[in-house]
Amino acid sequence: MTCHRVSRAVTALVGATCLVAAATGCAAPATPASPAASSASAAASTAAALTLTDGYVKAAGKSGDMAMSAIFGTLTNSSSSPITVVSGTSDAAMTVELHEVVMKDGSMKMQQREGGFVVPANGTLELGPGGLHIMLIGLTRDIKAGDPVTAELTLSDGQKVTVSAVGRDLPNANESYAPSPSGSPSHG
Repeated sequence: MTCHRVSRAVTALVGATCLVAAATGCAAPATPASPAASSASAAASTAAALTLTDGYVKAAGKSGDMAMSAIFGTLTNSSSSPITVVSGTSDAAMTVELHEVVMKDGSMKMQQREGGFVVPANGTLELGPGGLHIMLIGLTRDIKAGDPVTAELTLSDGQKVTVSAVGRDLPNANESYAPSPSGSPSHG
């Protein structure tokens, strides 16, 4: 009879254990995300953290290969790490470059910005006439006041961010262009 009582006790204990496991969820422990999945998630959140607010683009006509305009506004980084914009594309232009205006040989000159645009962690970077801007070179269409223009910016981690701007009538900033290594007044 002792065996019978032990058997009942074991059965009752196993049954109680199963009930507790069922009530608390008997799932397998969570598997940690793979490094690739973690990197993709972090990169996606980096791209989502960068926005352009109050974006506008100088209204300009498409008149030849050197027809140009620029995108201005405020780049905002809502992440806890700096974000670097390294390049861009737009259907409104054959070429997109990141530019700065610097004092050179006694006059203001526009040139490509080495290293791109670094937007500080939880901070902003102002893009404006006579300063930093996203240059649209070789316009593929006229940009009139009120026209929407989008650009896709590439970040240093390879992620892409689409920004939007609206055409505005603006005066020229009266800067000249720093010569390229070949000596031509191009932007490349």
